[in-house]
Amino acid sequence: MRSPENHTPTSAKAWTPSGTRPPLSSRLLRATWRGLPERRYPVGFERALKVPAADGSALVTDHYFPRVRGDFPTLLVRSPYGRGLPWSPMYGLLFAEQGFHVVLQSCRGTGGSGGAWHYWRNESADALAAVEWLRRRTWFDGRLGTVGPSYLGYTQWALAADPPPELKAMAVQVGLHDPHAFLHGGGALHLENALVSGVGMTHQHRGVLRFAAAANRLRRDLGRIAGAWPMRPAWREALGEEAGWLDDALTHPDSDDPYWEGVDLAGAADGLRVPTALITGFHDVLADQTFAQYARLRAAGCEVSLLAGPWTHGSALQQGWAEGFAEMLAWLRAHLCGDPSALRPTRVRVHVGGANVWRDLADWPPAADPSSWFAAPGGRLGREQPAVPGAVASFRYDPADPTPSVGGPLLSTAAGPRDNRELEAREDVVTFTGERLAEPLEAVGWVTALVRASADTGRCHVFVRLCDVDEQGRSVNVCDGLGVLEAESEAVVELAVPLGAAAHRFAAGHRVRWQISGGAHPRFARHPGTAGPPAEAAAGSPVRITVLPGSALLLPVTGEGGSSD
Repeated sequence: MRSPENHTPTSAKAWTPSGTRPPLSSRLLRATWRGLPERRYPVGFERALKVPAADGSALVTDHYFPRVRGDFPTLLVRSPYGRGLPWSPMYGLLFAEQGFHVVLQSCRGTGGSGGAWHYWRNESADALAAVEWLRRRTWFDGRLGTVGPSYLGYTQWALAADPPPELKAMAVQVGLHDPHAFLHGGGALHLENALVSGVGMTHQHRGVLRFAAAANRLRRDLGRIAGAWPMRPAWREALGEEAGWLDDALTHPDSDDPYWEGVDLAGAADGLRVPTALITGFHDVLADQTFAQYARLRAAGCEVSLLAGPWTHGSALQQGWAEGFAEMLAWLRAHLCGDPSALRPTRVRVHVGGANVWRDLADWPPAADPSSWFAAPGGRLGREQPAVPGAVASFRYDPADPTPSVGGPLLSTAAGPRDNRELEAREDVVTFTGERLAEPLEAVGWVTALVRASADTGRCHVFVRLCDVDEQGRSVNVCDGLGVLEAESEAVVELAVPLGAAAHRFAAGHRVRWQISGGAHPRFARHPGTAGPPAEAAAGSPVRITVLPGSALLLPVTGEGGSSD
């Protein structure tokens, strides 16, 4: 643990607040939000301070503060997305008016800051340099917290990897700790999310208009990029030279490659003693990373809370903002201000989809009975393993006409629960559906699919999804995952495919559905059906995938009336 040098916290009451009012755009946006606590203090603003990075580069930093005399804790927010909308009102203005100094800093090489941008290599050193700068501020009283979503979560874990003694609390929303897993998790290239995030990191810090224009270009070009043979030249042309860092990241799929050395900050949670609040959504692209952070912190004996809502990565900061802000504010007040009055009594709170209720839990995952649902011929899904000699289903996947992605954990506005009926009508998608439930069935915890399958080329993706089918036949996705099948031609492979975390109630009269296909394009780069990296493939080969007896969907049942009529 790093120790402060020549720093003794003193009272900040002698500091005279000055500065200007926060940006007008931030004040106007803040005025439109509902469900937030009343302002406690007027807010002052110091714009574009120059804070030295670890290499001496000047990092542009804004300071928001209560415009009154007194001691207030400090929140450090480090972002590659600029310091304007929405970060200025959401983190600078809102927290300052609740009684915090907020230091909002542009990462190296972004938002006017000096030095060169790199996806991950500078964050730990630059975060510690920011803390050293804080120690020399007359208004800094030695109480430090961090807050922020997505990559702003990564910059928090970067500081926690070598936590200074002043760091007393963290609040990580839909947070990242492993960029490699975000891009290549499960052995597949997460193409759409990678390109969307690349556009955000390349353009968002340059202002709303430039970011919107770049996002629109990607939306227009995404189909062409994902459908090109090979894909890499198409995305390089579309993204331009300034996104060369993303091209490097996408073309290094192996986590053991020296290129990724030091990227995964999951180990920062091991042994951490900084109280940490975690917020995610069940349809967030980084939900698995948040749940992994929670498990490591619990194993380390660290004080931790978890809030998991019905959100995507984007909607957690929109529809879920009021809940998320209240969660963070209560946590930071408890651990930085000594006021635990607003903390909830349980460690974990989750939203149960299908029932639209919140449930408080002692821990994650809760105790559950594993429930196996077996694929059977005729598209049936049953509680007993079928005694059949041959295949239960077979379908042909053609990379020239790849199975499209529908909803799920995406960064785009197409994310989240969606009607899957049009997708399931395709010949390259098979479904197994249970009988109508006589009583509700509730599954809370980890969902897994055990797939016994073969492929005539020996190489393919296996995309699996859990859906809830209502009385009208509408099939809505709950959670999903992708596995990679690599074997000798026609060899039977047993894949355990994680579908991630779920908290969902299947109502009486609904049916449980298991969906299987050869991909979800362009969310995942299509598998060409041949050897070699998909991004480099010059052509594809159709593959016939056969699903065999013994394939089962494993549900963590916490409340079951699992009989069917």
